[in-house]
Amino acid sequence: MKEKNIYTVTRLTRDIRIVLEDTFNKVWVEGEVSNFIVASSGHTYFSIKDKNSVLNCVMFKNASVQSSFEIENGMRLICLGRISVYDKRGQYQLYVESVEPVGKGSLQVAFEQLKTKLDSEGLFDEKNKKPIPGVPVRVGVVTSPTGAAIRDILKVLKRRFNNVEVLLRPVKVQGPGSKEQISSAINELNEYNRYLKKNKKKEHPVDVIIAGRGGGSLEDLWGFNEEIVARAIADSEIPVVSAVGHETDFTIADFTADVRAATPSAAAEIVVPVKKDVVSKIEAYRQRLYGGVKTKIERFKGIVETCAGSYALREPVNVLLRIGQRIDDLMVSARSSIEHSLEIKQRDMASVAGKLNMLSPLAVLERGYSITMKDDSAVRSVKQVEVRDLIVTKFSDGSVVSKIEKIK
Repeated sequence: MKEKNIYTVTRLTRDIRIVLEDTFNKVWVEGEVSNFIVASSGHTYFSIKDKNSVLNCVMFKNASVQSSFEIENGMRLICLGRISVYDKRGQYQLYVESVEPVGKGSLQVAFEQLKTKLDSEGLFDEKNKKPIPGVPVRVGVVTSPTGAAIRDILKVLKRRFNNVEVLLRPVKVQGPGSKEQISSAINELNEYNRYLKKNKKKEHPVDVIIAGRGGGSLEDLWGFNEEIVARAIADSEIPVVSAVGHETDFTIADFTADVRAATPSAAAEIVVPVKKDVVSKIEAYRQRLYGGVKTKIERFKGIVETCAGSYALREPVNVLLRIGQRIDDLMVSARSSIEHSLEIKQRDMASVAGKLNMLSPLAVLERGYSITMKDDSAVRSVKQVEVRDLIVTKFSDGSVVSKIEKIK
């Protein structure tokens, strides 16, 4: 009898895994994303599906970091990976190494996602844009020291305003590390200005920053589509002009910058005016100022000449004498008015004093009457006194103290 070949679950699962991995080692699978989850470990778990089937997917942290866009539920993806078996559950799944969105490139999707995110935070609002100075003294440039951009910028600046100072902060403008260098350069120029202000240095600060590069593919320009660069531009205290060498497409840096220039040369033209135009404008202002001052001087001269011919200036002594006479007249009038007022007040006081005197008890006594007092109070009735009480009788010329012996 033939011996049975019995598998353990682990062995069978392992053999199936080997077969699947050998057969589907590198496979592209298209489907719609669902059940998207990012674990605390950084690994990503999701499913891709079509009308009839669902395939579980795992994308480990290192592959997730390399993705240029964020995966979302409902997004259609093409996933590259290997089919294997998860031993614990005995289920096959796709271990994803890279993903691409269906219909649009991954960079375009990443661009749109970041644009929507930063726009919702207000980084593109016009109210946050800083004005470019009219005539900058020092221009900071963030670009490659060997690229065409810096040559174009220097050429235009020299032609338009040859004594503008340029402070170059060299950076990589594409490839790994470019986004860190560009953002750091913008931050350092701002820190440089703060250092000058804090230490009260006489050196002129950076008035405006041009950040950019020459043209290239979307991948070449991607350093200016990174979030770290956009936030450095938005946080800059110095106005920033984006100058990425493309005329039709926009980068995230263009939306965030205070002014967008189509090319580095255009940025230089925006930043500095033509020196001859500035000189001409200053001369026009000088002429207007001179004409205005001259007109005012002529007008004041006429006023002075008119005043010089007036009687007040020709006969100043007589004017002063008349003023003195007028003052004397006013003094006499004031004195007369005061004396008349005092006489009226005196008559009024005498009249009031006479009336008060008629009502005074002393006046009654002078007419032959007397007042009887007991304990400093006037006695108006016999009921107020008793036999043997002492009373005082006041006359106009003195008083008498009596003792009551009898009351009638």
